Amino acid sequence: MSYALTQEQRDLIAIVGSDSPTFRRPAHIGVPVKIKRLHPDAVIPQCATLGAAGFDLVAVEDVIIEPGETKKVPLGLAFEIPDGLVMYVCMRSGIALKTKLRQSNGIGVIDSDYRGEVAMMFDNTHTGMYPNGAVHKYGFHLDGSKARGLLYGSYLIRKGDRIAQGVLAKVPRAAFVEVTELGETERGEGGFGSSGIRAEVSE
Repeated sequence: MSYALTQEQRDLIAIVGSDSPTFRRPAHIGVPVKIKRLHPDAVIPQCATLGAAGFDLVAVEDVIIEPGETKKVPLGLAFEIPDGLVMYVCMRSGIALKTKLRQSNGIGVIDSDYRGEVAMMFDNTHTGMYPNGAVHKYGFHLDGSKARGLLYGSYLIRKGDRIAQGVLAKVPRAAFVEVTELGETERGEGGFGSSGIRAEVSE
């Protein structure tokens, strides 16, 4: 499902501007983001539900990722992110749960001045070894089902698969100030698990 401005809302924006206090954008109407198709089959992102924070990003071509490989999966899209915002390209939880694919850079950062094609990167962390040492001629689809004719442990990402999700967020620009001392806190330099592992649980 996608959500669009009504003609009345578009007319109001044209008159007063989207930043005017006169205009109140409904919660389900997103921030306008310009997008360019770089491939005729590219899919314009949509939110799957009304309350979804992210929008689905879809593969524009078939890509096979064998065990140990790292590959980019193109979307066939370029974005013009509004100034002051960033687009994060994030792993989908279903892929993380059902496959051995992991996002290579942890999270993708699409800056507001980037105009190139956006892609998702995957590491295939599968060992390629079957538990009993047998040799199998199949890999997997993203839903965990078998993909015949592939090296065992490979993943076939198909054109049209929802491979990631994009999230828009505000990004304050840092203005760094060099000092000789930092403000003190109770925590201080404690980090890397210094607060412990176990939580207090009432019995």
